[in-house]
Amino acid sequence: MRAVLVDSPGGPESMRVGEVDTPTPGPGEVLVKTVASGVNRADVLQRQGHYPPPRGTTDIIGLEASGVVAAVGDGVDQWREGDEVVALLAGGGYAEYFVAPAGQLIAPPSSVDLVTAGGLLEVAATVVSNLDVAGLAAGEVFLVHGGAGGIGTFAIQYAKALGATVITTAGTAEKVRHCLDHGADHAIDYHDDWPAAVAEATGGKGADVILDIMGAKYLEANVKSLARRGRMVVIGLQGGVKGTLNLGLLLAKQGTITATSLRFRPAAEKAAICSRVAETVWPLIDAGTIAVSPETRFPFAEVQAAHTHLVGGDNVGKIVLVH
Repeated sequence: MRAVLVDSPGGPESMRVGEVDTPTPGPGEVLVKTVASGVNRADVLQRQGHYPPPRGTTDIIGLEASGVVAAVGDGVDQWREGDEVVALLAGGGYAEYFVAPAGQLIAPPSSVDLVTAGGLLEVAATVVSNLDVAGLAAGEVFLVHGGAGGIGTFAIQYAKALGATVITTAGTAEKVRHCLDHGADHAIDYHDDWPAAVAEATGGKGADVILDIMGAKYLEANVKSLARRGRMVVIGLQGGVKGTLNLGLLLAKQGTITATSLRFRPAAEKAAICSRVAETVWPLIDAGTIAVSPETRFPFAEVQAAHTHLVGGDNVGKIVLVH
């Protein structure tokens, strides 16, 4: 089968499409013929050598994909050959076929085509699971960074569906407008003094929940922007891994900082998250309450161009590879 291979860590040029053996589903697993693969920031980190897959997982990049069931392993009775599915993966999505535990497959939303669905599950699972961890409730203030990306676009709408007031940051006037068009109450250019803008927007109260993709670069500013008993969840490290934390300020605010990784969770937890997405998010998409992110499609063979576009700074919404 065709798969994206990385001969040595590096830039987009380090990836190539080559031939590897088609995987075989083991007990409790499903083999899927890929229709589309979602492209995520984590894929860039893995390609650069900074985010290796869990032990025992294929080193083929790709944390989500859609496709059609090609075969099932022993003990799988909820899926049959020909079923359309989307998958949450620990790796392997950039390939003509992939194998996944049966519990990490769900049917796509009925209102979305299978290519678009290939870029939905990782985003939805990330946001839903982490806002569950943070306990975001109606009437609270939610701050998400990178509001024009795939995660940000979804998080804005999901938080609004929960009844929160949403603040987000973005890097250009176009991206700020995108965030407002997708329901953000306040969208701030991060080149400005965004902590001051958050304070102004909340009357000095701050954000009850912050979903952070930046890590070290925003650590101090995020703590400053927390409300009393605020909760911050770190899900990305685009701004570095080591920062300075004012524990006195965190203590005074009685704040909480949590860091999570969806990729390294046990299979049972991932299956539960996938079920929750199917039960709570897909109906919101089918009803039009959550609009699918703007999407840029690249042919599978143009994976280098897809990664170049993602890191170039102009991308809005989601990128998918079409097989």
